[in-house]
Amino acid sequence: MQNSSGLPGASAFTAFGLRAEAEPISPGLHVVATPIGNLGDITFRALATLAAADLILAEDTRVTKTLLAHYGITTPLFPYHEHNADQVRPQLLARLEAGAALALVSDAGTPLISDPGFRLVGEAVKRGIDVRPLPGASAVLAALVIAGLPTNRFFFEGFLPPKSGARRQRIAELATIPGTLVFFESPRRAAAALADLAAVLGPRDAVMARELTKMFETVRRGSLPDLAAEIGSEETPRGEIVLLVGPPTGESASVGADVLDAKIAEALKSLSVKDAAAVVSAETGQPRRQVYARAVELAALARSSEDTEEPD
Repeated sequence: MQNSSGLPGASAFTAFGLRAEAEPISPGLHVVATPIGNLGDITFRALATLAAADLILAEDTRVTKTLLAHYGITTPLFPYHEHNADQVRPQLLARLEAGAALALVSDAGTPLISDPGFRLVGEAVKRGIDVRPLPGASAVLAALVIAGLPTNRFFFEGFLPPKSGARRQRIAELATIPGTLVFFESPRRAAAALADLAAVLGPRDAVMARELTKMFETVRRGSLPDLAAEIGSEETPRGEIVLLVGPPTGESASVGADVLDAKIAEALKSLSVKDAAAVVSAETGQPRRQVYARAVELAALARSSEDTEEPD
C-alpha cells in the first residue's frame, strides 16, 4: 500500500511496538483531534487517518512532527495557520475538489477551537466537499469535567482581550450567561485576567487548570477573589491555562447607594461611562439602565468639580 508520497508502506503507523497498515480513506477534509499533552491520548482511527491522508494541514508543523515521529507516520506536512490561511486556502480547496484526502490538525486538541480551521471547513462545506470529524482530546472539555462546576450549560469564550478595560467590558457582557464560563489564557496574563474577572463577577467559584494531561498538571480551585489573590502573589505560571468560572447564582443582593457610587467612581477612573455602567451592573446585579443613569450624573459632577477647582 502507498499514499500520494509514493513511498511503499507510507500509509502505516506504529503503536505499542507494532507496525499497522492504514486502510485508504475517502476523499475530503478530515478534521482530526490530536493530544493536548499526553501523546497517548489519540485514537487508532486518528492515527490511521493521518497515515493514509495525502497531506496533513498543521497549525505548527514543528509540533505535529513530534506526534508523527512518535507513531512512525511519514505523511507530508503543510503549514496552515492564521498568517497564511487566506493565501493557501484556495489551493487546498482546489486539491480537495480534485479528490484529495487532507487531514486538518491544530497545535493540540480539537481543530477549529480557537484556530483558523473553521474558514477552511466553511468553504469546503459551501463547495460540497465531504468534511468528516475524528473526535478526541479537547482542553475545553478536559478542564470542564474536572472543574466541579456545572456542566449542563457552558459557554466557551476563548481568549479575553489583552487590555484590562476591554477585558472588563467583555466580562461584563458575559456576566449574565446562565452557565459555566470557559476561557483560554496566556500564563503572563492569567493573574490580571483573574483580577478583572473577580472585579466584575465577584465571588463566584472558579478554577484554573494548567498543563492538562502533562507531567505538571495542576488544578486550582476557589472563589474568584481568592484565586486572583493567590495567583497574583506567585511567580508567573507556565504552560497552557484554562480558566473556568461558575454561573451567576441568580441572587441580586441589595446594594447601598454609597457603595454603588463608590464602585461607579472607581470604574470611571479607567472606563467610559457606558463601559463603567456595564461593569458595575454586572458586578452588583443592579439594572444597567439605573447604573448608567447614575454614572452619567457622577461623571458630570466630576467634570464640574474639575472646572471649578481653583489652581494652587
